[in-house]
Amino acid sequence: MKISIALAFIFALTIFSIGQENQKKAPALALKDLNGRLVKLSDFNGKVVLLNFWATWCAPCVAETPRLVEWQAKYKDKGLQMIGITYPPTNLTSLRNFVRRKKINYPILLGSKPAKLLFDTSGDLPVTVIIDRNGDVIGLIDGVIFPDEFESRIRPLLP
Repeated sequence: MKISIALAFIFALTIFSIGQENQKKAPALALKDLNGRLVKLSDFNGKVVLLNFWATWCAPCVAETPRLVEWQAKYKDKGLQMIGITYPPTNLTSLRNFVRRKKINYPILLGSKPAKLLFDTSGDLPVTVIIDRNGDVIGLIDGVIFPDEFESRIRPLLP
C-alpha cells in the first residue's frame, strides 16, 4: 500500500513538473473544434502557443476571455496562437453562443479530463500552458493570466 501511494505521488510530481518551468516537448494532442474538424497541436509548430483550459461555467475563465481575445488580435502577427480547450461538461449549443457573443478569435477545441491531465493534474480552471516556438512546454499559469504576468512570461517569447 505504501509503495503504491509513493509511486502515485512520484507520478503526480512528474506530471506536475511538466507544467512547471522544466522544458519538455509538448505531448501530441488532437481534439475536435466546434465544427467537428480534428485540430492537432502540431498544426501550430513554430508559434508560441497558449493552451487555455477553461469552461463557460467557470466565472474566472469567462472574466479573462476578453483579454485573451485582445492578446490574440494584438500578437497574432508576432507568432502568438491562443487555443481554448473546453473542460467538461460542455453544452455545444451554449458554447457556440458564448464564442459568438464574446467574438473569440482563436480556435476553441472540445477538451476532456484526460487531455488536461497531459499538462496539469489539478482540477483548477482556468489553466494556461505556455508552449514555445520549439514545441517545449515552458510554463503553466494556474488561474487567470494578468497583464503583468503576460508581459513578463509570454511577451518575451514574441519578437
